[in-house]
Amino acid sequence: LGSGSGEMLCTWARDHGVTGTGIDMSRLFTEQANLRARELGVADRVEFLHGDAAGYVSDDKVDVAACLGATWIGGGVAGTIELLAQSLRTGGIILIGEPYWRQAPPTEDVARGCLAGSISDFLTLPELVASFGHIGYDVVEMVLADQDSWDRYEAAKWLTMRRWLDAHPDDEVAEDVRAKLTSEPERYAAYTREYLGWGVFALMAR
Repeated sequence: LGSGSGEMLCTWARDHGVTGTGIDMSRLFTEQANLRARELGVADRVEFLHGDAAGYVSDDKVDVAACLGATWIGGGVAGTIELLAQSLRTGGIILIGEPYWRQAPPTEDVARGCLAGSISDFLTLPELVASFGHIGYDVVEMVLADQDSWDRYEAAKWLTMRRWLDAHPDDEVAEDVRAKLTSEPERYAAYTREYLGWGVFALMAR
């Protein structure tokens, strides 16, 4: 759910031979996902749908149901797990990708500096892991971003913005992109890098 440009599903199909379906509300992302499937030669194994993932339940039960970084689809983590579970076969695995606080922000301003609406938007890692158990799921695996992988993820955006500015200095949005590039590295280093974590959690129903 919330499959974006389809990279995860397409590479899984290429590297592991999986078949699967992704759904995303962005028409552009859905087009990009289908293009990526053709590029990787897996268009016969994956399907990307343009639509509202909030109401999507697979016609056939699946081995893995995933939502990475888009748990607003189900109104939060618990609601998204409940939605994913409707598509899952008995004994299957749910994958949830979710931010968490590496350390609790001392103020609401710091939370907003991390691009969160408030401190209450996210849990600490122990709280998040415990929350899965509270709704009847075992955590059977987790993969957490470290600060180095955060750096690679964020810095790639800065390079993209700089190259775009060099190629489009007179574009109508160039001033906004320049402002973003000027402020983002400092904001990231002061806030997101220190306070916000990211993880993918594999869950099985008890």
